[in-house]
Amino acid sequence: MLGASLCYILCVAASSCTGKKSERVVAPWGEVVADTVTDDGLFSVDDIVSNGEMIVLTMSGPDTYFDYHGHGVGTQYLLCEKFAQKLGVSLRVELCKDTAEMVDRLEKGEADMIMYMLPKTKKFSSRLLFCGAGVDSQNTQWAVGKGCTELASLIDKWYSPSMMEQVKKEERFLFSARSVRRHVYAPFLDRKGGVISRYDHLFRRYAPMARWDWRLLAAQSYQESCFDPNARSWAGACGLMQIMPSTADHLGLPRSEMTNPEKSVEAAVRLLAELSGHFRDIPSAEERRCFVLASYNGGANHVRDAMALTSKFGGNPRRWSHVAPYVLKLQQPQYYNDPVVRYGYMRGSETVDYVDRIRQRYAQYRGTQYTGPSVTGDGAADYGAGGMTPRRATKKYKYHI
Repeated sequence: MLGASLCYILCVAASSCTGKKSERVVAPWGEVVADTVTDDGLFSVDDIVSNGEMIVLTMSGPDTYFDYHGHGVGTQYLLCEKFAQKLGVSLRVELCKDTAEMVDRLEKGEADMIMYMLPKTKKFSSRLLFCGAGVDSQNTQWAVGKGCTELASLIDKWYSPSMMEQVKKEERFLFSARSVRRHVYAPFLDRKGGVISRYDHLFRRYAPMARWDWRLLAAQSYQESCFDPNARSWAGACGLMQIMPSTADHLGLPRSEMTNPEKSVEAAVRLLAELSGHFRDIPSAEERRCFVLASYNGGANHVRDAMALTSKFGGNPRRWSHVAPYVLKLQQPQYYNDPVVRYGYMRGSETVDYVDRIRQRYAQYRGTQYTGPSVTGDGAADYGAGGMTPRRATKKYKYHI
């Protein structure tokens, strides 16, 4: 529900920007309606609400915005989303390469707000109105167009500094194990008998479709769901193989069947085969599997970005041990803002750890020696996977959202 002050502002705001005029136009459905136009190209609060969408400009980063399994994440994004929800509109993010592009596009009326901690310098203050979330110690804040006084006032009335810490707390929860509802089963059902799980027959049946060892598929399934077919993540991933709803749609898996063990495994294998085809430029099947696993977790586009960085800095983009360090580096601004990177920031430490845990468990399932983490030396400190030990899970637990 909108607060009293917010309702009042929405009711009385004929415009949040200057230079506004009203015209009568014929809508596509034939009705004559009032069309509010601004001479300077900026939209009012009423316009935003009527359009049902708020458009914000920002740059990729962990504190601003990044895509995580098809969901927008980032501290400022999650905070701004709350404001959009307060208005009753959706939030659309447009990524820019630098602050100059953000300011230019805002002035052209291509967005409603800059969702980025802009420095409150004289250069920007002469062109923008600062409002909403900010960092006092750095003298930075969000901004709207110079004429959008009502929108700026509305954001200022809504925002309080305590919101930022609350959103950070919520974000930490999202990326913790507590945000996944699942039972945790032992990684071996019967070690002496060679039985990994009650779903071994499914792994054996479908793994050949991706030309994988069934034990590697089992290792991946354990990493995804701990062999719980009813596992569900906060992002909406479901089932043994934690298929995302959008991925299920792409693969033709009915959402009602996402927790069906066989359907989940079969869909996952088709995705693995699809990703393997995407990386057919990697000649080694063993190497390719690492890239496929990384893409299953972090997205093929981000992995391609890491490959581009690897090539740029003299590494072999077809060797996982060369590319993995740059997957980690995609957490650093100097790398995710590099011109060769197209898809921005990613949680690289999670992806590298994902690949290594599956590789380690696969070695256990085969009874062979684990060859070690993907990144060693100084790079290993970036994600803490060096020398990791397998997670023990000999009891059943239940995590609740």
